[in-house]
Amino acid sequence: MLSEQEILRRQKREDLMKLGIDPYPAESFDVNVTAADIHKNYENDKLNYKNISIAGRLMSFRIMGSASFVELQDSTGRIQLYFRRDDLCPDEDKTLYNTVFKKLLDIGDIIGVKGFVFTTQTNEISIHVQEFKILNKSLKPLPVVKEADGKTYDGFTDPEQRYRQRYVDLIVNPHVKDIFIKRAKIISTMRRIFDDKGWLEVETPILQPIHGGATARPFKTHHNTLDMPLYMRIANELYLKRLIVGGFDGVYEFGKMFRNEGMDRTHNPEFTSLEFYVAYKDYHWMMSITEELLEKVALAVNGQTKIQSWGNEIDFAGPYERLSIFEAIEKFTGVNVEGKTEAELIAHCNEWGIETDGTMGVAKLIDEIFGAKVEDNLIQPTFIIDYPVEMSPLTKKHRSKPGLVERFELFINGKEVANAYSELNDPIDQRERFEEQLRLAERGDEEAMAMDEDFIRSLEYGMPTTSGIGIGIDRLTMMMTDQTSIQEVLFFPQMRPEKKVEMASENDYMTQGVPTIWIPALQKMGFLTIEALKAANPNKVFNDLGGLRKKLKIEAPMPKKEEVESWING
Repeated sequence: MLSEQEILRRQKREDLMKLGIDPYPAESFDVNVTAADIHKNYENDKLNYKNISIAGRLMSFRIMGSASFVELQDSTGRIQLYFRRDDLCPDEDKTLYNTVFKKLLDIGDIIGVKGFVFTTQTNEISIHVQEFKILNKSLKPLPVVKEADGKTYDGFTDPEQRYRQRYVDLIVNPHVKDIFIKRAKIISTMRRIFDDKGWLEVETPILQPIHGGATARPFKTHHNTLDMPLYMRIANELYLKRLIVGGFDGVYEFGKMFRNEGMDRTHNPEFTSLEFYVAYKDYHWMMSITEELLEKVALAVNGQTKIQSWGNEIDFAGPYERLSIFEAIEKFTGVNVEGKTEAELIAHCNEWGIETDGTMGVAKLIDEIFGAKVEDNLIQPTFIIDYPVEMSPLTKKHRSKPGLVERFELFINGKEVANAYSELNDPIDQRERFEEQLRLAERGDEEAMAMDEDFIRSLEYGMPTTSGIGIGIDRLTMMMTDQTSIQEVLFFPQMRPEKKVEMASENDYMTQGVPTIWIPALQKMGFLTIEALKAANPNKVFNDLGGLRKKLKIEAPMPKKEEVESWING
């Protein structure tokens, strides 16, 4: 059912068309200025704002007879417009102002205007409108956000509504747009750095015959023509390393990854990752380049390396602290777990209240201990380095520490932001690592990697010493913009299906004792289900019926208060 406002706006649409005005014109409207440009430059360059053309959405009205002020919002901000009847309608026919402007325009409509910029008596920069054109008639009313004394009232703040209707969120909450502008700046800054270094931006398959490059549970689908299963990629690592084998010295990709796992404030099943791989480098070099990269990104996005994020001051200037995973666990638990057996690690997990199951090997248990006892303490950027070989199937063995690999993860604000290796390029060793992953899969580990024979074949042709990294763009954006939920930095986060209200039928109302003639009035009041009617306040329903009886021109006499109570109480 349409609300009263929606019905009225549809009628205004028809009225415009009857006047010969197309509420959705096809032709372009040339714009030569923005609201931000006017506010920034008008005072110093007034002569260049005598003939301006601007377009945007109407956000407020102050109609005062033959003159009115409205607020227009374009992609850069808001500016006041001044409408004067005799300027718009110099002849006898005042329809354009008296009818079209005053009666048929609404908040949310999109218009284009031409005129000149001036300063009002209250010293507000405004546009004196000489012409205007309707570019789009809005059929749904925007949430009315009111501001007074620096406070916002009736804001569009419900997270579920904001994420489902991001288009409305962006209109009425302008600060939200700033988050995504900064997100774009993070990516463009990184891209510029990589291009300056001569690395190639590439694209790799999203649908893959083998899910590899990370330990995660994949989404699975089926390709009908090829009659084969495919997986949405959990990482692009193995394809990027194939390109290093092919002779590129540096490759990078900003890409969507998909992991069929849980959702929370820092995880979304679809996320954006940056991965880049550079030949003839190792993980020590990668730590240095990561420090350089994030320092430059922080400067580009926020103008300084120190930012406020999640209640902490984070300094992205290097160098960052470096701890081995065993040193980190010992630092925050007092226990050195290096060399511990599976049974010993399970005992520690039981002591610390960490849940385990029979599918977990040594690597998984260490990972669980680290996640439970260490991660939350790593606030400033910290490299956790030198992991056990079992935890890193794609990583080169440590050059001087048996049983470990040359890997680091970067943690900031208690969350992993990056994962990097000195890449494993020994095909025999790589096959053995994959075979160990297969054994874990047989034990029920759904995140274990699969055997990738083609990738091993590529290594057999020879891959130079290489370092690679994956950086979570969504999580990094959260930190750079001080957002505590990943949904805030995704335009359209994954959501459960929207619940649709099953409207009661006429028979449902009649069974409840409501006479047919009063059903439209109850629906108009918002009682679209019997459950909603049963939860209503009888006194309010009775009083509201009196007003709706006149508005809907219901000729039946008003029901008695006791009768209305019976509809609600059944």
